Amino acid sequence: MIVNRGTLEKLTVLGFSDEKLTQQVGKYVVQINPEKYSEQYSVQMVSEPIFNSAGKTTKFVVQNPRDLSLEFYIDATGVLDPPRWSTAKTGPAAVIEVQDEIEKFMKVAYDFNGTIHSPNYVRVLWGKLKFDCRLDNVNIEYLLFSPAGVPLRAKLTAKFTEYNSPVKLQLEAQKSSPDLTHSRTVVAGDTLPLLCFQIYQDSKYYVEIARVNGLDDFRNLQPGRKIYFPPLGD
Repeated sequence: MIVNRGTLEKLTVLGFSDEKLTQQVGKYVVQINPEKYSEQYSVQMVSEPIFNSAGKTTKFVVQNPRDLSLEFYIDATGVLDPPRWSTAKTGPAAVIEVQDEIEKFMKVAYDFNGTIHSPNYVRVLWGKLKFDCRLDNVNIEYLLFSPAGVPLRAKLTAKFTEYNSPVKLQLEAQKSSPDLTHSRTVVAGDTLPLLCFQIYQDSKYYVEIARVNGLDDFRNLQPGRKIYFPPLGD
């Protein structure tokens, strides 16, 4: 009996040029899946002295973004399926080149994108893992060489830091205290400068509020839409 185990799913790194991760500009599929990955959770605390006591207590400040760490290999020895991974020029026996594959990954996750003046926003996908993030750092270790000194195998150890848009963070926090955040439901006649003036007593913040709320056209607000106004300095 033949058992169909399905197609092997490969870890994929997608690059995006916008905060909403809707404008895909690159894709990298690993050659060899990682053996493992790890997620790190942390919180930021500060120490505060207690009046008339001999010690200090800790006060919560914020939950830090999660970190995702993983390592994967690139192999150009030809042991793996050459036609499938071939980036070479001619012939069925051509195999990938380590440096070419590294450059493909770096173009998606690390290289400077001039349209957004930063590296791309990134989404890492593998099985049930869906991690929206930015690349924090990557370490490249070359492990095997040809007689001419050309790398034949490399290990990439990458760390990604979770990315959440300002609007998503506001929604998840569900803050309602007026000294923390404000929200307004747009009615006919509202403009963003007017709403900013009502909240901050200054209309100059309308460009930043448009960015926080993902507004492409702040001049034509749709009645019924909820607009979020984070506290100044955040």
